[in-house]
Amino acid sequence: MITSADNDKLKTVRKLHDRRWRDKLDLFVAEGEDLVETGWKPEFVLVAGEDVEPALLDEVSALGSGTRVIGVYRRRWSEPGGDLSVYLHGVGDPGNVGTIIRSAGALCDGPVILGPGCADPFSPKAVRASMGSLFARPPARGAPGGRLVGLDAHAEATLAEIEPTPPLVLCLGAEREGLPEELAAERVRIPLREGGPDSLNVAMAATVALYDVAHRMAAHA
Repeated sequence: MITSADNDKLKTVRKLHDRRWRDKLDLFVAEGEDLVETGWKPEFVLVAGEDVEPALLDEVSALGSGTRVIGVYRRRWSEPGGDLSVYLHGVGDPGNVGTIIRSAGALCDGPVILGPGCADPFSPKAVRASMGSLFARPPARGAPGGRLVGLDAHAEATLAEIEPTPPLVLCLGAEREGLPEELAAERVRIPLREGGPDSLNVAMAATVALYDVAHRMAAHA
């Protein structure tokens, strides 16, 4: 059992809270029994009370006290593709990135493709928000292919007006900045009730749009 904070495995976990070290080592951390059970083969796993003293595991946890298990994994990436996928540009909150990965895992057959300025999908917060979907279908990098449809709160056309013809990529940007003009010429909005908020959180918008398009795509198949 590990009884020293100077143990190499504990040092590695500490380093992986920093994106620079995740990029350098090509590793990331998942915490919690549910995530570790759904993950692919780990580099190593630390279980409190079995492999390491509980207080030492708490010290390297991103969750704080009470952590039962931490797994360290090699990063993996998918290739862009599928009948329906998501492209993110400038989505800087890791919780939103992880939540969109979870929604995409539930509603479409393609991955979440990460463009410039996005949060690290392998950060502890993003991994937790994905609830294991990151393991089932890792995110992708690079330029999206197929028909690009941008979600834009100020667009004239609504989501219901687009034909759900695959391959289709839903493009979303940061809530304030939105998408670059050159990214997707075809823009649609999610109609919101009068008197309500002007826009949805980007993760919520992605989930609503994926649900709508995925179900209409299935109906046309």
